[in-house]
Amino acid sequence: MNKVNWLSLAAMSQIEEIAEHSKSTPCIVYKHSTRCSLSSLARHRLEKGWVFSEHAVLPYFLDLIANREVSNLVAEYFGVAHQSPQLLLIRDGRCVYHASHLDINARSLQPHFDNTEQA
Repeated sequence: MNKVNWLSLAAMSQIEEIAEHSKSTPCIVYKHSTRCSLSSLARHRLEKGWVFSEHAVLPYFLDLIANREVSNLVAEYFGVAHQSPQLLLIRDGRCVYHASHLDINARSLQPHFDNTEQA
């Protein structure tokens, strides 16, 4: 199992950077609520099953309580209704997969990556 090296998503300007990065490296945005035990469970399940190499994906962590405006802009920019917790997979500047609540896990991401992107 690999450790998830989360990158903090706390600025609205980062959203366009993520869209641009996703043209060469897929990006994941995990929207987390520090007030929700289900969010903590979803994060734990995602991290426990993480099988992706650090070069295969850029994982961004968004504390949506502290960064509500950023969270709202993520939903608007990528055209995905806000959920909490929520996981978005961004490729080529657009959201190609999203999950929320107990549907969040690393296994559900695997079909979106080839074997060379997994550890």
